[in-house]
Amino acid sequence: MKTTWILLATPLALTWSLAAQSASCPELLNSKQRLLNSNQTIDLCEEFKGKTLLVVNTASQCGFTSQYAQLEQLHQTYKDNNFAVIGFPSNDFKQDLGSEENTAKVCYLDYGVTFPMMARSSIKGASANHVFSKISEQAGVEPRWNFYKYLIDAKGDVVATFPSSTLPMSPALTQTIEKHL
Repeated sequence: MKTTWILLATPLALTWSLAAQSASCPELLNSKQRLLNSNQTIDLCEEFKGKTLLVVNTASQCGFTSQYAQLEQLHQTYKDNNFAVIGFPSNDFKQDLGSEENTAKVCYLDYGVTFPMMARSSIKGASANHVFSKISEQAGVEPRWNFYKYLIDAKGDVVATFPSSTLPMSPALTQTIEKHL
């Protein structure tokens, strides 16, 4: 009789545990994303829950592409303070042409990016990936161009947006990050 009770209780406990985990994950992070030019996926909630994030839509052939260098500097400056930069390449503005392999070359070889870069995806409109769909809902604004930046606090809420023209190491951006660390 005890065995039957344990067998019946175990699936129920597992269901409650999974529901609690899902509920504790901010909706914005509640997805798995494939890494750039890779078959590997990461669970955003497991990787980034409780961290302050700068989420950026990127492009490898844009006038703002040189911002990768400052994004990497920003990542290195704050990564030990529960902070991460996450890049989402997109061709929505027709400036990330070619293959993901080419995009990866620009990121990793040309600019030495070590922060996580997700696979190329749409970042606006009905086909936007889950993260940008939720960001746009919260912020009330879709990316207007490449290298649009969204600061997400440790609770998973969008707390600031920065246009493409705002450099990653600008005082306006770094001071806002520091307020939320």
